[in-house]
Amino acid sequence: MAMGRGAAAGALLVALVVLGAPPAAGAELSGVFQELSTSECYFINGTEKVRFVERYIYNRQPYAVFDSDVGHYVGFTPYGEMNAKRWNSDPELMEDRRTSVDTYCRHNYEVSRPFITERRGERGQSVCPRALPSRPGRLLCSVMDFYPAAIQVRWFQGQQELSEHVVATDVVPNGDWTYQLLVLLETPPRRGLSYSCQVEHVSLEQPLRRHWEMPPDAARSKMLTGIGGFVLGLVFLALGLGFYVRKKVRAGAGGGVPAVAEPGTP
Repeated sequence: MAMGRGAAAGALLVALVVLGAPPAAGAELSGVFQELSTSECYFINGTEKVRFVERYIYNRQPYAVFDSDVGHYVGFTPYGEMNAKRWNSDPELMEDRRTSVDTYCRHNYEVSRPFITERRGERGQSVCPRALPSRPGRLLCSVMDFYPAAIQVRWFQGQQELSEHVVATDVVPNGDWTYQLLVLLETPPRRGLSYSCQVEHVSLEQPLRRHWEMPPDAARSKMLTGIGGFVLGLVFLALGLGFYVRKKVRAGAGGGVPAVAEPGTP
């Protein structure tokens, strides 16, 4: 049976700071006291089965809880037992807590469903491995706009996983229920090898890979281009010289015969 768990809104945090009150004899001022109350909703198969839990915590120690599956408050400390007895004797309060599975949980489920269940497994918009111009010899894989936050990103050289020299940022929330993650490979890539950034996420039926290969050496490409241009220039030069020589030869063979003076002619 599929189970979806959503923590409903409703946590109340109260910090009580004692300022200016004189301590009792022989006692020191402790500083900060914390009272925490949480309201939680648990869902099975949508709203088919709903459980409401309300917890009361003082300085990280739970002292009372209401569980809709139990139907009344239970205290864990003398103070909690005192309050549980008082709350359980209030019919109006108990009616409100027992119906919270409908008025609070199911109601908020319908409000939050477009942002929780319908967005579960939303795939990232981009998975992009690239080199870092500012850090030569480093590869960065960026995964953007995915939901939920649980994700695994790995680097491969060919079919071999690179587990060392891999540094990842924390999963960063975008503020719209989606997240982003950057994973850096700090091993300088080698020419002729293929590198892959592989993403595994609940939104993907199978792992998603994006490949990256080192581009040809720019200096070598320029040198080859220069050599090619030089050779091509020599070819054109040879053709030009050949055309010029051929033209001169043809001009000499087809020219006028020089005049010869007759003997005795002045």
